[in-house]
Amino acid sequence: MADVTTDHATIRKWAESHGGKPGAVNRTHTDDDVGIIRIMFPESSHSESAALVEISWDEFFRQFEESKLALLYEKDGRFSKIVGRDTAARREHGDHGASRHRE
Repeated sequence: MADVTTDHATIRKWAESHGGKPGAVNRTHTDDDVGIIRIMFPESSHSESAALVEISWDEFFRQFEESKLALLYEKDGRFSKIVGRDTAARREHGDHGASRHRE
């Protein structure tokens, strides 16, 4: 089961310990807007890094806070998903399908 955090130090330490870097979806990133943020794993063969641009941790966390996001992650793996804090709160109260996309 995934853990959830909003703690910047925890996120950065976890990401870097797994080869992760802060990134933004290339098509949403401009000089004026960080865009949609992700944690990218450029060394992973299953990475989506080609669609991402590396950004600074400051940019990442500024967007993270402005958008009121949280990180779902596996402490011992590379699984991660950035979700809204409202979704994270629902997961903490037992709704483990809360992070799944619904139409």
